[in-house]
Amino acid sequence: MNLKWISLLAVLLLFATSCKSKKKTAASKKDTTEKVVIKDKGSKVVVSPKTGKTKSNAPAANAPYAQVVAYYIDTYSDIAKDEMAQYGIPASITLAQGILESGAGRGDLTKRANNHFGIKCHTSWTGERVYHDDDEKGECFRKYRDAKYSFRDHSLFLTQRSRYQGLFKLRKDDYKGWAKGLKRAGYATDPKYPDKLISIIERYNLTQYDEAVLGKGGKDTKKGDAEVKTYTVIKGDTLYSISRRFNMTVETLKQYNGLLTNDISVGQVLYLHPVKGR
Repeated sequence: MNLKWISLLAVLLLFATSCKSKKKTAASKKDTTEKVVIKDKGSKVVVSPKTGKTKSNAPAANAPYAQVVAYYIDTYSDIAKDEMAQYGIPASITLAQGILESGAGRGDLTKRANNHFGIKCHTSWTGERVYHDDDEKGECFRKYRDAKYSFRDHSLFLTQRSRYQGLFKLRKDDYKGWAKGLKRAGYATDPKYPDKLISIIERYNLTQYDEAVLGKGGKDTKKGDAEVKTYTVIKGDTLYSISRRFNMTVETLKQYNGLLTNDISVGQVLYLHPVKGR
């Protein structure tokens, strides 16, 4: 009789030990999983179980639009300021156009092609491309490896076309004049385009980024600060000949322009300094 009780007790102890071992294993697996915490009205934060540090603070899919815009501004404001210093386009205008035309970074074209300004291929474009329905079905749009190249292309688009030259006679802090001037020059067909840009700029206080570039006095940058260092390709040019002329390597020239191949075309504008970004 005692032998039976001893045997039964041994079985029960073995079963209890097995259960505890399984629980520990399950708990161990759970601890190595990243934790997703939704906070601050929709902000999604991924926390590493090892370090406890935040891995991403991108807004969740259902986050309020104002929060999505705030995240966009925080992400791209430094690039917009760099472009203003280089090319003289108000950072407030660049950011407002990016917010409006990319859906604050959530538009289909922006997600597929890093194209924040809806710039189409045109004849000079030799890079990657995607096709997207816009004014017409299946139009060709430029595709960028990184969003910063889209911002640089936006600067080149405005500075290298004669119809926008009148804009650069305006004060850099005259965002209303720039917004209206873009419409007059034919940048957009929407009659409310200037009002939309102005509304975005004022709602999100984007003029603070213009002031950061211009300084406390709000004066324009000194002559030469926004000099555009570019080269326009002519017949017979190759990347090798251009790189030798400006004392740089072919790979450096390709990196400055976001080129994936050595193909260039007559009339194409190449910039001769690095792309500034975050």
